[in-house]
Amino acid sequence: MMLQGDKIVKQYNHKGGLINALDHVSFTVEKGDFVTVTGPSGSGKSTLLLSLFGLIRLSSGTVIFDGKRIDDVSDRHLTDIRKKSVGYILQHFALIPYLTTLQNVMMPLALEKIPGTEQLKRAAEILDYVGLSDRMQHLPRELSAGQQQRVAIARSIVHRPQIIMADEPTGNLDPTLSLEILEFLKKINRENKITIMMVTHSPVAAEYGTMKLHLNEGKIVNL
Repeated sequence: MMLQGDKIVKQYNHKGGLINALDHVSFTVEKGDFVTVTGPSGSGKSTLLLSLFGLIRLSSGTVIFDGKRIDDVSDRHLTDIRKKSVGYILQHFALIPYLTTLQNVMMPLALEKIPGTEQLKRAAEILDYVGLSDRMQHLPRELSAGQQQRVAIARSIVHRPQIIMADEPTGNLDPTLSLEILEFLKKINRENKITIMMVTHSPVAAEYGTMKLHLNEGKIVNL
């Protein structure tokens, strides 16, 4: 078992009363799974993704990662887990605009205080892996949308995480580029045995999942 949620609840106070963004959600993800999370807008998909490793704190429930409970640990401990074991890919790329492609990809390694020569070596290797070795000195604005997302993917895997959390990674891309990015994610999943949990609105993207979760009004429902 790689990741398990048990009766996860996330509530928000609203002027009309409490809102259950997540309502007793339970699931188990095995190592190497490619999990797709689907559902209508407001169903709790992104909340689930952000809450599992503490970017949003749960109201109740249990999260177990790599055999250890993590929902009740300190923010510092969660930060350490994210730095070492989790990669994030977001819809809007979240690249630092004044850093080069190479420097953006090196960021997770710098946060882990890995020596500079090793940072350079690993970042260059991973950019070659995603087909961007000729774009290492380009700034984000000098790259296409598909290239920017490949930089974001490279950044998410350069520290060799156990799991990637992807929130609508193809949401800003046209259909051709979307398929390109999905194929990259499938390649990473299969070749590196990295577990992927991906939120998506796209029926095409959802079909890449070896495991599928569908949320509606904060609950997992059968399709």
